[in-house]
Amino acid sequence: MALVHLNFESQYLQNNTDVLVILPDRARTVEAREFYEKGKKYPVLWLLHGTFGDYTDWIRKSNIELYACENDLIVVMPSALNSDYVAWEGFATGYDPYRFILDELMPLVHNWLPASPRREDNFIAGLSMGGFGATMLGVNNPDRFAAVAALSAPPTAPEAMAMPRGSEIMPGAAKRRANAIANAGGEEAYLAGAQNTWRIITEAYEKGTRLPRLYFSCGKEDFLYPGFKAWKKHTQKMHMDDIVLEEVKGYTHEWRFWDLSIQHALDFFGVTEKDKKGNEF
Repeated sequence: MALVHLNFESQYLQNNTDVLVILPDRARTVEAREFYEKGKKYPVLWLLHGTFGDYTDWIRKSNIELYACENDLIVVMPSALNSDYVAWEGFATGYDPYRFILDELMPLVHNWLPASPRREDNFIAGLSMGGFGATMLGVNNPDRFAAVAALSAPPTAPEAMAMPRGSEIMPGAAKRRANAIANAGGEEAYLAGAQNTWRIITEAYEKGTRLPRLYFSCGKEDFLYPGFKAWKKHTQKMHMDDIVLEEVKGYTHEWRFWDLSIQHALDFFGVTEKDKKGNEF
């Protein structure tokens, strides 16, 4: 496994930022020169952290390195504070992780590293806040991503989005929701904007427009499970039959579940074919 640590000044984040990248490793049976000169382009997983996390979370708390190397997959893990992966023009000199990922990090990775820029080779996933961000980025940019995996992050019903939630969900939840609505320009703009993935996905199915393939998972003991059930009921009502929804008993909002679920997501993406075995060491 090759682990690359990037630190650079970002145009859209307005500060130095850190990104970790897992690159497929040379198998011990392959000559180094042969491996590095073959010019192969690998599929890419854009993997997002959750609230309170950063670019190190997936490396420190899951086995994503192993899964990536077994399947010859590049994994890109950026930092985005607690931003919900949307632009915050009113924060300091401006902070825009949405455009950072699409217009800065993706061009960097696709042009500096052996990463395939083809839509069919790019996937986006995340846990909790990162899952909401992955869904938002994916469904608003269906030409960039083949599939999305949202772990413990079901789309929120519009009536729930417009109402600040109480602190019984998690500390600071009501303040966070109120700040997000204010940042969007009010409730109407918030509901009409990119974060309302419930609306965006529903409208896409109604119009027959293309979306990335969608996978959602949630532990049955997770505090977000009621929202997951509401989303599942909505997809059934709207006959969104190709959306994959997986619920697993015995898991809360926790890393044991996310490590399990990212493996299922890789299967869903189609990067774990039995005849495609990378370096296991």
